Amino acid sequence: MPMIMTDKKRLGIYIHIPFCLSKCAYCDFNSGPAPDGACITRYVNALIAHMERYRVGAKMYEPNTVFIGGGTPTSIPIEELTRLVKAVKHNFRLTKNVEFSMEANPATVTYENLRRLNRLGVNRISFGLQSAHDNELAALGRTHTRKDFARSFKMARDAGFANINVDLMFGIPHQTMQSLLHTLRYVVRMGPEHISLYDLKIEPGTKFYQNYDEIKPLLPDEDLDADMYLQAIEYLRQMGYFQYEISNFARPGRMCMHNLKYWNCEEYLGFGVSAHSYFNGNRFAFTPDREKYCRAIEVPGSPIRLTVENEAVEERERLGEYIMLRFRLNEGLDTREFIRRFGASFDALYGDKLTRFLKGGYMTYRDGRYALTPQGMFISNYILSEILEFEDFGKYMFGN
Repeated sequence: MPMIMTDKKRLGIYIHIPFCLSKCAYCDFNSGPAPDGACITRYVNALIAHMERYRVGAKMYEPNTVFIGGGTPTSIPIEELTRLVKAVKHNFRLTKNVEFSMEANPATVTYENLRRLNRLGVNRISFGLQSAHDNELAALGRTHTRKDFARSFKMARDAGFANINVDLMFGIPHQTMQSLLHTLRYVVRMGPEHISLYDLKIEPGTKFYQNYDEIKPLLPDEDLDADMYLQAIEYLRQMGYFQYEISNFARPGRMCMHNLKYWNCEEYLGFGVSAHSYFNGNRFAFTPDREKYCRAIEVPGSPIRLTVENEAVEERERLGEYIMLRFRLNEGLDTREFIRRFGASFDALYGDKLTRFLKGGYMTYRDGRYALTPQGMFISNYILSEILEFEDFGKYMFGN
């Protein structure tokens, strides 16, 4: 009798490294300098043990994307990163063509370490450049210079990385339209496969938030901020970088497959403090407290609560999330796919709310598909808060 072959389900793996050289002035992520090496080793041990807990539960999956982010993963010793990458490959049956990404600060890499990571299977590196102007980098609190980035980019290429992303920001202190376009031209000349361009948001708890009165005069005004975004989109389009999401641009075939999992409402497992997951119909997040995270994993039967959120995703939530995430993408929302997924008409539910955005040039409708224009993407948070009920929107909003 012939053996029946079944395809395993795909999965994304995210691992959060909360350590970095220093806290940037705009950063509201769960990150900061490590107190000592023992703290790093303990945390990596906890991550590995945590992955082992999911080894059986995820056996019906074949992860095709892995993303190690932070913080700054490359700020921890290469021996710890090596243990972590090997543990991922040991506990999960990765697909042969897995996209394996790691974030890096240009001040924290060497050729030897990049080569070692690439040989271990990390095949995509994401450099946080933010700006090609040292005065703008200093204002952001970055620990690297443009020269550091140029050196690191070349080392990554020499080490075998054929897929590189560069993170950039606009709307930052001291930035002008000219300096932004100079940064874009500089990065395009380097030739990365992918560019992310984020608008600076002043978030509570950050140094910028605490010193906002001092920072505000140094920021571009709202009109200039919008013009920066629109001109950046046009320039990158001319240079062959297709905008496939509000803040992401790629050469053909080089979209970030891991981030697309989030935007396409696909399953992913997160490990580490503050990491979120959508797995087996449930959405959950782990404690942001590093001590609690480690102790909950180290001590069998520990009363310490590892998760801070854990709930089954109800139909109404899935519907709102789907709308929110689809409108982040350049391709937008297909009304036929919406009916297939939810058994309801998108136009009947939301059509009346879209009329003014269509008339205003913030949205298009073609062949059954609604999508935001570049102007609409810039104010996407406002548009989505108008389409969705406010309480729902707040649960799904992230990023730009």
